[in-house]
Amino acid sequence: MKRALFIDRDGTLVVEPPVDYQLDSLEKLEFYPGVFRNLYFIRKNLDFEFVMVTNQDGLGTSSFPEDTFWPAHNKMLKTLEGEGIVFDDILIDRSFPEDNSPNRKPRTGMLGNYLNGEYDLANSYVIGDRLTDMELAKNLGAKGIWLRPYDGAEDELTANNIDFSPVLITEDWDKITEYLYAGERCAVVQRTTKETDIYVEINLDGNGRTSISTGLGFFDHMLDQIGKHSGMDLTVRVKGDLEVDEHHTIEDTAIALGEALLKALGDKRGIERYGYTLPMDDCLCSVALDFGGRPWLVWDVEFHREKIGEMPTEMFLHFFKSLSDSARMNLNIKAEGQNEHHKIEGIFKALARSIKMAIRRDIYHYSLPSTKGVI
Repeated sequence: MKRALFIDRDGTLVVEPPVDYQLDSLEKLEFYPGVFRNLYFIRKNLDFEFVMVTNQDGLGTSSFPEDTFWPAHNKMLKTLEGEGIVFDDILIDRSFPEDNSPNRKPRTGMLGNYLNGEYDLANSYVIGDRLTDMELAKNLGAKGIWLRPYDGAEDELTANNIDFSPVLITEDWDKITEYLYAGERCAVVQRTTKETDIYVEINLDGNGRTSISTGLGFFDHMLDQIGKHSGMDLTVRVKGDLEVDEHHTIEDTAIALGEALLKALGDKRGIERYGYTLPMDDCLCSVALDFGGRPWLVWDVEFHREKIGEMPTEMFLHFFKSLSDSARMNLNIKAEGQNEHHKIEGIFKALARSIKMAIRRDIYHYSLPSTKGVI
């Protein structure tokens, strides 16, 4: 079956004019950053048809005469064509919002040719900067990619009673192309034993959102550092036998988190693989990391307190050993300093930054970072 990218124009292909929102002169024509190289890459390497879907309020009326619309529009198309980017279909609705036209986004009146069963809409995408574009995706049964800043996006969906979640929210065309070409890197791990019940969910290409609950406040604080400073979304829910002690909760969380990292990385194609030294006040913390498939831990850290918060300091070594084993990665951890809280927090932050470096993915050099051909 065919697949399509239904792409908005203003605010997506070109920068939307900030005052009257009408692209009615050549002086206002400004392309969205990164749109050329990314649409060319998608066109060259993937099998999507390109369909432009745009609302142009009152086009052809005195409020928006056609002779002010077409020069900039045609110049945009000609420039894109010169970069190897040609649209298979261009759909323009001319109505005003108050007309309630069935053709106006988010309605699907203009898209009848794509609703005849020939298109795999479930694996097609609507890309746009407005809420109506995401509503169009829902109405088509397609996936939505929302080209806008991440902050506030979910609140906007909630405020407008839209029960639809875009698969990606970003203001970066590079991220859109990476997602379409290489796929999402998400994983869910549920690990249940007689001692613990653990749920871990990660998105390596997230926005640093975290939701952590292990029953150990300081441990929550440390796991929160991993998500925030690596940029990945991280959810951890743990019910452990804390009435016994903290050991099983900490160890099993490390195992589940490592499994989730390994699963989300997939075949590791295109990743940097290696990753960080981080100062924190009086401390210098170094975490060198290699997602090379072979677990190993070097631990050069000493603590002079039995506990930090309610977490035994002897468990930090155990946590990182379990994490290294289950994620199949090398970890070389060193820390020096006087303040024990700063020391361990610096280690977790350095780990997060190492992860961020190592999981960075380059679709333009999409090979395995290994002379062996497998990691």
